[in-house]
Amino acid sequence: MMAIVQTGGKQYKVSVGDVISVEKLEGAAGDKINFDKVLLVADDKTVKIGKPYVEKAVVVGELIKQGKGEKLIAFKYKRRKNYARTVGHRQSLTTVKIEKINA
Repeated sequence: MMAIVQTGGKQYKVSVGDVISVEKLEGAAGDKINFDKVLLVADDKTVKIGKPYVEKAVVVGELIKQGKGEKLIAFKYKRRKNYARTVGHRQSLTTVKIEKINA
């Protein structure tokens, strides 16, 4: 069984047992997280597509850890104008293990 969930403005294809990194969610390690914005649920025989979300479908996950992603560097430069700017960014991430898909 697989599902497509929406969180943090992005969509993720998940199955039971998957470990995904999503934008930061509130909670501590060991907490249960419910993703109720489920766009699609599919198993071997049926496919349920939401309009926009599948009704009464919930994906349950366990929060494994809070952390940060890799550092990204943004560099701006204009030649002959004595202009150069460097900015770094690290996105806060939450690692979640998918435990159950209820459709």
